Amino acid sequence: MARKKQHEKEPNHERWLVSYADFITLLFAVFVTLYAMSQTDKKKIVEVMESMRDSFGYSKTSPAPKPSVIEAGAMNIIPMLQKVSQTPRKGKSKGGEQEFKAVKLAIEAYLQKAGAQDKVNVAVNARGLVVSLNEAGFFESGSAALKQGSHSLLDDVASSLSSYSNGIRIEGHTDNIPMSGGVFPTNWELSTARATNVLQYLIKHDDFDPEKVSATGYGQYRPVADNGSEEGRARNRRVDIVLLSEESEKGEP
Repeated sequence: MARKKQHEKEPNHERWLVSYADFITLLFAVFVTLYAMSQTDKKKIVEVMESMRDSFGYSKTSPAPKPSVIEAGAMNIIPMLQKVSQTPRKGKSKGGEQEFKAVKLAIEAYLQKAGAQDKVNVAVNARGLVVSLNEAGFFESGSAALKQGSHSLLDDVASSLSSYSNGIRIEGHTDNIPMSGGVFPTNWELSTARATNVLQYLIKHDDFDPEKVSATGYGQYRPVADNGSEEGRARNRRVDIVLLSEESEKGEP
């Protein structure tokens, strides 16, 4: 008996809807996940901002500033360039070569943004981190008094050093041109007075520990450049703030 021939099923042209529905469902799930992650990140950002505001002594009730690109006129190097008067001294750590190099790069970046590269020089050597305040930026010729306009720059630079428990030596230097008249009879007195005035300022305004700081004057006898040129003499007229290395601290009383 002959088998009946079955009719061929018509192709289902709507099967693509199943795959499309699955794709839309997965895509929706992805966007929901991304949205949830973004909300979590916002919450974390708010928590971080509140923590930073508390650390820098701002009131929680004051409006939080909008995140923005740091402008040159209002920038600080890193958080430790903020005022440290609220930071307990017992919490300070000992800085080593790696910390010195990091601070050096940070200070140089700040100086470039502030347009003050000609006022401060920074170096790291066997003695430690050496921050040189050039006379032109901080003192009038023949005077030991800090220029009024130099205080803000000195505060910003010095606060990056006050986070460490290392000893600090402040050294005054001059060129080899003899003093003629004025308050100071020789370069010895001028260099010592400048170093002492910087020391007093840092203790009073930047919370430097008096037990960890010393001041000395070298006059013309520790030059970093040739006194035979005006450029060299200008480099020699300076006050060095030296954050002492561990080895250098051994030579301190």
